[in-house]
Amino acid sequence: MSQSSTVAWLADRLRTEVARLAVGERLPSSRDLVRKLGVSPVSVARAVALLAAEGLVQTRPGTGTFVAPRRAAPARGDTSWQTVTLPSRPLDPLTVTDLLSAPPDGAITMAGGYLHPSLQPTRALAAALARAARRPDAWDRAPSQGLAPLRTLFARMAGGDLGPEDVLVTGGGQGALAMAFRALAVPGSPVLVESPTYQGALAAARAAGLRPVPVPLDANGIRPDLLADAFGTGARLLYLQPGCHNPTGAALAADRRRQVLELARAANAFVIEDDFARHLGHAAPPPPPLVADDPDGTVVYLTSLTKPAAPSLRVGALIARGPVLERLRATRLVDDFFLPRPLQEAALELLSTPAWDRHLRALATVLTDRRATLAAALARETPQWTVSQPSTGLHLWLALDRAEEDVVREARDQGVTVVSGRGHFAAEPPGPHLRLSFAAAADLAELAEAARRLGRAVRD
Repeated sequence: MSQSSTVAWLADRLRTEVARLAVGERLPSSRDLVRKLGVSPVSVARAVALLAAEGLVQTRPGTGTFVAPRRAAPARGDTSWQTVTLPSRPLDPLTVTDLLSAPPDGAITMAGGYLHPSLQPTRALAAALARAARRPDAWDRAPSQGLAPLRTLFARMAGGDLGPEDVLVTGGGQGALAMAFRALAVPGSPVLVESPTYQGALAAARAAGLRPVPVPLDANGIRPDLLADAFGTGARLLYLQPGCHNPTGAALAADRRRQVLELARAANAFVIEDDFARHLGHAAPPPPPLVADDPDGTVVYLTSLTKPAAPSLRVGALIARGPVLERLRATRLVDDFFLPRPLQEAALELLSTPAWDRHLRALATVLTDRRATLAAALARETPQWTVSQPSTGLHLWLALDRAEEDVVREARDQGVTVVSGRGHFAAEPPGPHLRLSFAAAADLAELAEAARRLGRAVRD
């Protein structure tokens, strides 16, 4: 049992105890709970703190923990008036929820977008955070554009002649994406997107009031011939994932990279380059970013440390040349002033140590093995499905032979969570698909078991 699940279980036990006792009665001591229930003192402390935050108990240092006075249930008002007052907004709450929903207890998750905890550089992160906290200026206000050394590192990752003056440090990739959509287009205008595309990008574009216009892709990325037609509609913004496409895993072919930039320049359009998988290459690193070969400022580049490190290392960057960077910086000032300095200092500490390079090398090997294991298992268990073979990223993209809603439901019944492909399309999908993560499961054996369960679900 993980520590988080132990704390939740223990908190439930203590809630039951609180309900049985009278106001002011003392709960068992921490020492008694540790001895009786076989849990750690840290778990007890966290469970008690959780109940104290809920107002169920009061802690008195040196005396113990006591049942707090009962609070009357708050009166529920009538909020139906809000339905009339709230403006119509094309948000898709199911798509947004699908990105972060926790799997049911005991299920094998193949729906996540993050590394399994065993793959995260936990020790390096803890050491980096501890070193950052010891800095005398750790809690000072950070520059709105971000710490200069961290901006230098992000510029070096992107390549070319980019420098720290071209970088804006952000709170992860999703926040940077939402910021870019609001800064680069006015509500009601179209934004061209690959079809399919990252469902979080569709949600962010719609939340900004934009109208996603799908442009089909193939195994070599977005199709320039159809992109030219799409720019003919007057669109001035293109959202693109050229290094590793989510969900298909495709990379934009070398000859198409030049064509895409030429088409965007001819249309006086910006290209938002989402490079979420910069550090998620398997046998070889992904191709260089488009922004490295873009002196005219067509490309607005975003990347993040969240995917290759841990979900709560929400540190990313927007990189751009020209007045657009000032627009992005102004948008950030309105949103949140700056990213918290301790998080920036911790990211800087992490990226500056040999442990980070060792982590990326080990991660490349692990992701290669996981992708191959899951693809081989699916070929055995569900040979009727077509499976992509990406060289970067965390997902496989499957073309199905039956309705994806049925497969998602049957997989859930077998204890496997998967992501429906429907949410990745801005318009009607051409067929049923699934996106499967091979990074969220515990190990290779769990991936093979997930494939067996999927096969059993389809056969049954």
